[in-house]
Amino acid sequence: MILTIEHGPVREIRLNRPPVNALSPELISALAQAAESAPQQGARALVLSGSPGIFSAGLDVPCLLKLDQPSMNQVWRSFYGLMRALACSRIPIVAAITGHAPAGGTVLAIFCDYRVAAEGDAKLGLSEVQVGLPLPPLIFSALRRLVGARQAERLGVTGALISPEEAAIVGLVDEVVASDQVVDHALRWCESLLALPSTAVRLTRKQARADLVEAFAQQTIDEELSQVTSWWWVEETQDALREMVQRLAIKKRG
Repeated sequence: MILTIEHGPVREIRLNRPPVNALSPELISALAQAAESAPQQGARALVLSGSPGIFSAGLDVPCLLKLDQPSMNQVWRSFYGLMRALACSRIPIVAAITGHAPAGGTVLAIFCDYRVAAEGDAKLGLSEVQVGLPLPPLIFSALRRLVGARQAERLGVTGALISPEEAAIVGLVDEVVASDQVVDHALRWCESLLALPSTAVRLTRKQARADLVEAFAQQTIDEELSQVTSWWWVEETQDALREMVQRLAIKKRG
């Protein structure tokens, strides 16, 4: 599910769960472990990438709808652990957004240090409300941190999916480049950062991301999870999720 590619001091973690790199419980756990263990294994920066044309389609809803409540609650806890691993990483992480990144795909990217997206017809955004899920507070806060209050309200409340070019305009991504250059640009950003005096970078980065680290205090996560997990089981949400799965199945058959 994950390919690890070494580029000198920079490690690339490539999502490899065809066809759309959907975030199953197993992939969520594996990705969190990969991000957490990388610094201990000598990596000085990470690039999180996907497949050509698809970064990640977000949570594997068809899989998750089969789970009972205790199992689904554990998935949410694991997903928060993954967000925390990215947000609180001791080393910088760049999202190489190689294609479509709706919902959970964009969630992964917004907790990284930098985002490089492939130009073209890919769509990004936090589309949770379109399937009946309120945007979790920690995710909305991270979105607002990137794009500002007004754009966060617009994107979050409507669940809009936007092009890479619009994402760059509003600040959701930092660069838009040719699709075959996404990983290379992400690597170059890491290399340019690693070329700077390391102590100065480390301490300044710690200050810059202190708000993210503070947001993931365990008490905050525990309180939020009790709310977020209950939203999953609301009848309107379940109906919307099942309708989405049916549409995807019809589209796949067609």
